Amino acid sequence: MDFININLFFYILAYLVGGIPFGYILAKKFAGVDVKNAGSGNIGATNVLRVVKETNPNLAKKLGIATLALDAMKGAIIVLIAKVLGLDINVLWTIAVLSVLGHCFSPYLNFEGGKGVATAVGVLFVLLPLPTLVAVVVWFISAKGLKISSLSSLIALIALIVASYVLSPDIAHAPLWIIAWIIFYKHIPNIKRIINKEEEQVI
Repeated sequence: MDFININLFFYILAYLVGGIPFGYILAKKFAGVDVKNAGSGNIGATNVLRVVKETNPNLAKKLGIATLALDAMKGAIIVLIAKVLGLDINVLWTIAVLSVLGHCFSPYLNFEGGKGVATAVGVLFVLLPLPTLVAVVVWFISAKGLKISSLSSLIALIALIVASYVLSPDIAHAPLWIIAWIIFYKHIPNIKRIINKEEEQVI
């Protein structure tokens, strides 16, 4: 298999694996609820926690953590395998972007999906470990104080971008900005609710 075919294989794989809606699957199988038609309609960990918590708080925490972990891992594993195989850094970044796109616009859910935060954390921990660690710390601090996952995620996103320029100034930042804009776009409904003071405190 030549490099073009290998790259194309990983691009398709990244999108298809990134699109696996673990939150939707877990909530449906273990709690019998469709998170696409409940709460915010999002398939991510926060909405899984919100929806399942209404009937089973203990199960909600377990499913929320599992969703978060699996959404992060599905992005990280593909990038990590490609990195171990020695694929070019530009290919790795393309894989990262496609993983996030897959999660946010899942081919298994009529191109609907989650916010992309957990999957982005997964791929970026492989490619930008220190800036991503800074962003995760900022998220935890913000979440503890604000109790609003979406707002905390947006604050952490800003921290990630700033940290990437400070700690990794030599990288090509365009793919990171693409990921950031995807996440921002998916958070527009949350931003509107925040402005209208309608966003729920979940954490």
